[in-house]
Amino acid sequence: MLRTLDQRALLLVILFSASVQSTKVLSEWKKCGDPECEKAMSRVQAITDYSGPDCRYLNFKTGEEIMVYSKLSRQNENLWTGSKGKDFGYFPRDAVKVEEVLIGEEVEVLTKETDFLCLHEDKYSYG
Repeated sequence: MLRTLDQRALLLVILFSASVQSTKVLSEWKKCGDPECEKAMSRVQAITDYSGPDCRYLNFKTGEEIMVYSKLSRQNENLWTGSKGKDFGYFPRDAVKVEEVLIGEEVEVLTKETDFLCLHEDKYSYG
């Protein structure tokens, strides 16, 4: 009985730490095309297949087009956010090539907690 409780407690600790790790803030700052990060900054094309580590990341295949809406800055500058159809998420900038720049000047803004949550069927969840 005690062994079963120990195993359950260990499982809960593992599940909790995985949840906390997947929802951690990836950067405190990001660069956008406007203060609200609503304007697309650029149109890029995937130069490699990419599958992210959790639901916060955008998965894509070589050749697909992605609209970029923000770029993390100061920390994790290699991560950009964008959309492909209805899918939205982070991806590494070296997995794409810029096809068209849509804004003239980038604005640096603080990230929000909701920047690092997953959106599933119009509901937020944690990675």
